[in-house]
Amino acid sequence: MSVIRPATVEDVPAILRMIHDLAIYEKEPDAVRNTPELLTEVLFGENPRVYATMAANAAGTVQGFALWFLNYSTWEGVHGIYLEDLYVIPEARGEGHGKALLQHLAATAVERGYARVEWSVLDWNEPSIKFYKNLGALPMDEWSTFRLAGEALETFGAGATNGSKALAHG
Repeated sequence: MSVIRPATVEDVPAILRMIHDLAIYEKEPDAVRNTPELLTEVLFGENPRVYATMAANAAGTVQGFALWFLNYSTWEGVHGIYLEDLYVIPEARGEGHGKALLQHLAATAVERGYARVEWSVLDWNEPSIKFYKNLGALPMDEWSTFRLAGEALETFGAGATNGSKALAHG
């Protein structure tokens, strides 16, 4: 049985540990720069825009988490949920925690009138792809993900005119 609940500040160390474990699984063990302070601020600061949902077993031991935020569909005119990370510790896989987390996010989206829940998965991650398809999720084959980051982001952003550098919203 999986107990689904919102994350608390006390969950930050477990979430960060699972983020590191996910990075190792995704073959990027040195890529995580997140810290307890950064994670605490983004999840529990004055104006949180990122959310974490925890999966625990009946004894209350954390077995996994989902980290997500709102996106927006200009076509639908409503928000959706973007699932940034879904992780279940290896020894608890197959116990229904991942499914329970995704069902909770789906129920949240329906309850709030959101249009969708979406996420990315690495092309080589066949176990996850199979799991998602078994839930009824469909790959967006006609779409490619693009990312502007690091030096390319800085270089491109430096070319902005003065008027476009100041944003009205954070």
